[in-house]
Amino acid sequence: MTAESRLKIHTAPTGTGVAALGRTLPDLLYASVAEWGNAVALTDRRSGDWASIGLADFARQSELMALGLVDIGVKRGERVALFMDSDVGFCMADMACLLAGCVDVPIYLTQTDESISYVMGHSGARVLVVSTVAYLRKLGPILGAEPLRTTLRAIILADGGDDADAMASVRAELNHPAALLTFDDLVARGRLVLETKTSADGADGADADSVSLGEQVKSLLSDIQPKDLATIIYTSGTTGVPKGVMLSHENISFNAVTSFSGMTGYRRGPGGEVGLSFLPLTHVFARALYYGFLESGTSISFSTPDTIGDDLRELNPTVFAGVPRVVEKVYARFLERAAVLPKPKRKLFEWALGLARQYRIGEQPTGMYAVKLRLADRLVFSKWREGLGNNVAYIICGGAALSGELANIFAAAGIQILQGYGLTETSPVIAFNRPNLNRAGTVGVPIPEVEVAIAEDGEILTRGPHVMLGYYDAAEKTAEVIDADGWFHTGDIGEFDGDGFLRITDRKKDLFKLSTGKYVMPQPLEHKLAAEALIDQAVVIGVGRKYCTGLIFPSESALRTLAGTYGLPTDNSVDWYFGQPRIRGRFQELVDKSNAGMDHWSTIKRFKLIAQPLTIEGGLLTPTMKVKRSRLAEVFAEEIEGLYVEELS
Repeated sequence: MTAESRLKIHTAPTGTGVAALGRTLPDLLYASVAEWGNAVALTDRRSGDWASIGLADFARQSELMALGLVDIGVKRGERVALFMDSDVGFCMADMACLLAGCVDVPIYLTQTDESISYVMGHSGARVLVVSTVAYLRKLGPILGAEPLRTTLRAIILADGGDDADAMASVRAELNHPAALLTFDDLVARGRLVLETKTSADGADGADADSVSLGEQVKSLLSDIQPKDLATIIYTSGTTGVPKGVMLSHENISFNAVTSFSGMTGYRRGPGGEVGLSFLPLTHVFARALYYGFLESGTSISFSTPDTIGDDLRELNPTVFAGVPRVVEKVYARFLERAAVLPKPKRKLFEWALGLARQYRIGEQPTGMYAVKLRLADRLVFSKWREGLGNNVAYIICGGAALSGELANIFAAAGIQILQGYGLTETSPVIAFNRPNLNRAGTVGVPIPEVEVAIAEDGEILTRGPHVMLGYYDAAEKTAEVIDADGWFHTGDIGEFDGDGFLRITDRKKDLFKLSTGKYVMPQPLEHKLAAEALIDQAVVIGVGRKYCTGLIFPSESALRTLAGTYGLPTDNSVDWYFGQPRIRGRFQELVDKSNAGMDHWSTIKRFKLIAQPLTIEGGLLTPTMKVKRSRLAEVFAEEIEGLYVEELS
């Protein structure tokens, strides 16, 4: 019996979507233009004001830019690096690359100079697109060094402006041999190419903007196929150097369209759902969501994590996506605000929250509980929804495991969270909860055409049209994760329940072994702690030790709020509060609460409060907000050792 024959393969239940194969990403755009013609398809802030572009205009601008790329010598299959804000400009640069048959390589704005240089050099990028002059200045030292000074042929500014003198100044400051152009330059080149083509075809004097959408352009560009490489996305990497994940047009188009087809009740087209995106488009989760919105004819606005609170209330979206940390922070904010309410209102909040904690997704409330829940909705939960814009029908959540308790609490408040699961290497969705098939604490059921199995050691395996082409220029690393039978080894540990819902229990590489021989899964406890208003991040420690300890990174704003309720000054240094018995005692209560129900060997016996926040810029978080555990162990080695000075019996 082969190893594969022993696997129990799980697939999508009937009625949970329709597989969409054989399409390129530009196919999604053209189909949407033909079916919907949304006049306010894409919106972002420009000079402080919201500005929109319709599908037809977006398609035409992207086509002209694609022709411009070809005109400056960009060849099919060549790589174009994108160092850009997650906005309409990113979408246009991406679509232009896809139409031109070249491969875009998005780069996180928060990456270190070393990582940026590595990604551009390793991918062999010949063109760089940047959003602003400020970003170009940031990259100046990297671009001026080899190999990029020699290999980079063109630099394109999305927001170059019309000031010729200013552009000349930028060229002089950059002092790079590459051609420096703007989006407008590319569009002008593309228009000239198209007008020349139409004149040659007998349409003398035709205006490029009047040509039938796509027909003339397609004759001038590469014949793109679904299996062609579309993008290389470099994993942020909690360990080692980043790996370039090669995704085809079909990888992503299949994933996006198939996933959206399972969204029961989703209203397609203008006048239907209203989308908001604030996650980085450098990540495939946000990219796939954008393509799904695009194909569905959904209007989408681009926000940022810094302005999301105000933008939710201003734009009133019905659907947006976030990672569990975003949901945890929203919940923590609710708790933080409740802590300073007058006693009667605080008691009301606590009563409503108690009802929400009893709620179970999929179970219809009855009797007196249903009556109380309706009252709590009117008095408390309606305020929660107002904070999210008052119209949210779906929050799509991915990137890590979300507490089942939080999913139930939000559902009780009329806010439906659809948690899913996937990786960059799977384009990204493997499974997700549908509006009509949702179970808290799980990541749902597979999407159509996708196979999922659990290996003997608990690792989640998956196979299907969503699995990457491989790692760029790394055949050995590809062979390490995709076996001879085509199964991609995710590195995550999970299990299916009796009804076919997948539950993620931990990350395989995050599992660690105590000196006693017991294995510890740190994530469940870390997520429970991070859901508390007082705690921004928590990390369980214990590799090779006799017991587990924890590093806890408090939320500064919540900490100062708590201090005020205790009659303590609210303007002291963060470290000062750690020495206050009542503050320390409150953190101990939260640790004890989170320890409850865990295996005794995996509970936190001691903890250390850390004032220094975990940040991407500080090198302790990846761009997707995952903790770099090995780096954290180095930075806080002294604090960790202090937790084990006197071994517990």
